[in-house]
Amino acid sequence: MVRWHNRIMRKPEAGRERQSVLVLVHSPLVGPSAWEPTAAILRESGHPVVVASLATGTDGPGPSCPRLAGLVATAVAESGVAGPVVLVGHSGAGPLLPAIAEGLPLPVAAIVFVDAQLPHPGRSWLAAAPAEIADQLRDLAVGGMLPPWNQWFPPEAIAALLPEPEQRERFIAELPRLPLSYFEETARVTSGPDVPCAYVRLSAAYDRQATICADRGDPVVRADSDHLAPYTDPGTVSAALREAVSLLGLG
Repeated sequence: MVRWHNRIMRKPEAGRERQSVLVLVHSPLVGPSAWEPTAAILRESGHPVVVASLATGTDGPGPSCPRLAGLVATAVAESGVAGPVVLVGHSGAGPLLPAIAEGLPLPVAAIVFVDAQLPHPGRSWLAAAPAEIADQLRDLAVGGMLPPWNQWFPPEAIAALLPEPEQRERFIAELPRLPLSYFEETARVTSGPDVPCAYVRLSAAYDRQATICADRGDPVVRADSDHLAPYTDPGTVSAALREAVSLLGLG
């Protein structure tokens, strides 16, 4: 079982260094293109990569987590990769990684959180979030649905993260509307694989999560970029991922 509280990380075994398949999972709040620039650089360097799309995972009645995990499992199965897998989640994908790891058709060798929220088994997203953010989401919901993620913030905040107009338009075009009920779902406690974890910190907003992981003994790679760096700064993110994988004893 992956234990997210008082967890003692199992260290990679000596001599196990080998190339692994990176399965890149985006936040349900954005689209799969959020990972594509980083994936392209990793592929150019010869690293096998699967970018899973969660585009339909929150459609229909809840709970959504099993559908989201199933979409990743299907993407891995259809890719034809042989593993082992390093499961990589950005931002809001972080809390989903234990359930995704449990359902993958290939062995999971490690998990890497990238500027991501950490799992919160037994609690909902709203319960785990700071109270002011939870209140903001409740206020934004209309008819039980939230606006696209970019509309949670002033336009200038998104423009600062995505200063190139064409790049910004492509990113925004993929943003879904999620039901508030998704954030009210209680994350179940999984019995996923007992694997080492690492954290890649890209922005100051995720310093707390990086510190939690460092205090547990997980490798932490710190890069000074921005939260959307998998899309806007792929060179930095691909290098940070390769370092994290190396620290985990995997190629």
